[in-house]
Amino acid sequence: MPIRVTLDRMLLERRMSLTELCDRVGITMANLSILKTGKAKAVRFSTLEALCRELDCQPGDLLSFDDEEDDSRDAAE
Repeated sequence: MPIRVTLDRMLLERRMSLTELCDRVGITMANLSILKTGKAKAVRFSTLEALCRELDCQPGDLLSFDDEEDDSRDAAE
């Protein structure tokens, strides 16, 4: 999937653990782990808003688009 989640980088920059973020945002560890590993197929705006509020960042700091990844998958098929 060409959308990358950069939550790991943001947590590292903020010196915050995944557990602490879960507590602050009110999301289960399982759901936040799915998002963090890039396995989520969707994210609610309310979740994105809560993450941005607690991490003091913009949505673009957590998500990026990598068109090259999608192109390499098309070439393999």
